[in-house]
Amino acid sequence: MTRTLPVDGTFSPVQRRVYEAVREAADAAFAVAKPGAIFREVHAAAMAVIARRTAEWGMLPVTAEEALKPENGQHRRYMVHGTSHHLGIDVHDCAQARRDMYLDGVIEPGMIFTIEPGLYFQPDDLTVPFEFRGIGVRIEDDVLITATGAENLSVGIPRTADDVESWIAALTA
Repeated sequence: MTRTLPVDGTFSPVQRRVYEAVREAADAAFAVAKPGAIFREVHAAAMAVIARRTAEWGMLPVTAEEALKPENGQHRRYMVHGTSHHLGIDVHDCAQARRDMYLDGVIEPGMIFTIEPGLYFQPDDLTVPFEFRGIGVRIEDDVLITATGAENLSVGIPRTADDVESWIAALTA
């Protein structure tokens, strides 16, 4: 489980914009994570948001729709990992998994995995507007698939930018 926290307790406007875009991607993944879905669809839902937001911010040389085509993927420059991995005996219980049980696997009740999109902008990346450079955000939750969807096992940890700021303020008061 991971949260990105503002060092001084308050997100700057651009940090907040990035944080909330990552949360939007996580929420899109949560909406897909239910019995009968294919595991890779969780990632696709998050990446659609990542592509849309990075295109809106002027970071892509193509539209979000073009970037999402398998032969393109320009948005992947800013999120280089998968959105989810199974949890089990190992923290990353996927390295030895067969494709048909992992990426192409059908989500079933009882499965536990992460939902953890992120956006990472290198400080020296000239493809990124100056105000975004050096910002990195990941929001990771652990979920249990139930008969009706994804139960957030890390629900007690704040997820919105406002809730994170309030949480930090209460801890430092």
